[in-house]
Amino acid sequence: MATTTSLNIAFIGGGNMASALIAGLLAKGQPTSLLHVVETDAKKLADFEAQGLNTYNASNIDDTKRAIEKADVVVLAVKPQVIKDVLLPVKDSWGEQVVISIAAGIGTESLAEWLGPQVKLVRAMPNTPAMIQMGATGLYATAAVSEAQQQLAQQVMSAAGLVLWVDDEDLLHAVTAISGSAPAYFFYMLENMIATGEKLGLTQTQATALAMQTALGSAQMALTSDDTPAELRRKVTSPNGTTQAAIEVMDDKKMHQIIADAMLACEQRSRELSQAFGK
Repeated sequence: MATTTSLNIAFIGGGNMASALIAGLLAKGQPTSLLHVVETDAKKLADFEAQGLNTYNASNIDDTKRAIEKADVVVLAVKPQVIKDVLLPVKDSWGEQVVISIAAGIGTESLAEWLGPQVKLVRAMPNTPAMIQMGATGLYATAAVSEAQQQLAQQVMSAAGLVLWVDDEDLLHAVTAISGSAPAYFFYMLENMIATGEKLGLTQTQATALAMQTALGSAQMALTSDDTPAELRRKVTSPNGTTQAAIEVMDDKKMHQIIADAMLACEQRSRELSQAFGK
């Protein structure tokens, strides 16, 4: 089976997520000579060129076409609002490339219309911790994508963290709710824990350090323990203790329902945006 280190990978768009994937690929030994970036921003192009990557000006359609035609794998890393306008002018440039779209909300039906039916399409739903190679990404492949091509897509996306496949494209909305948007849920929790810690007398520095280390340690425990998160919670909740007092307030406020409602709202909004951007 081919590996990414022997293949040309092109990124259409050089923003944060593309930069994170490129950093991860370089860390895994991908030669700079096999990485190509198409971007409009001159500073970003200069930065990529300084790293030894091949760069192309997205304002020049011929430049974009050259990058596509050289590539074995193409990552579509442009904003969903502009992806249609980016793809239609280069529709005649596609061949047998594996195309990975990380444009949120754009379905494979719309992408196939703009790219052409012959393109091997994979949709990806990453999250922002991918920027430090600690992300979680949901992937979906169309029927035209072979198992070997799926493995290539997985190699590319795993450069930024965990990769998980779903066999129904519709499930990417659920992926958005549980991981794509979810870093913000945890940041929100930390934000409010820190603020309350300050109200209780800690300095902002103290409250921040304690809350963040607790979040990190708890996540690591959950990842490495044989116990479920529910069982870990029960083990730390002593009868009539301080933790039980906190959990009882959360239960009284129906925290479980708040979390469920928030995730359902996220999933629904993902569907709405998909319909809007896919037109």
